[in-house]
Amino acid sequence: NMNVAGLMCALRTRCVQTFRRPPLLLPPMSVSSSFFPVQRCLQSTQPVPAARLPYRVKLSAGKRYAWCACGHSKKQPFCDGTHKAKAPSISPLLFTADKNKTVMLCACKQTKNSPYCDGSHLKVIYRDVVKYVKGLFK
Repeated sequence: NMNVAGLMCALRTRCVQTFRRPPLLLPPMSVSSSFFPVQRCLQSTQPVPAARLPYRVKLSAGKRYAWCACGHSKKQPFCDGTHKAKAPSISPLLFTADKNKTVMLCACKQTKNSPYCDGSHLKVIYRDVVKYVKGLFK
């Protein structure tokens, strides 16, 4: 099984390299494997989901943060510079916390209120569930 965003990325850029990532919501088709493939492109022009649910993060007042907008960072939800090689056209979003608070930062990279979660991940989850269910009947 390939996730929807990965498939779209692969179709847009004709990329075929596949990596394995732990499941984020749906179990794999066979329960013997604890991983399912996620399509990753060598370079992408569209963000890829890092996870299906947002990250709960404690922010410190006055501290600057760099939110990963491409989805390739290994230090999600924050940028580790991976975009320079994997998605050079997608820059991280720099922001400063105005006060100490706990927030939900987007992980699906589909939010319209970057870097904060706006519930867009529910659409991503829905699409993945529909695809998964359709796959059961093939």
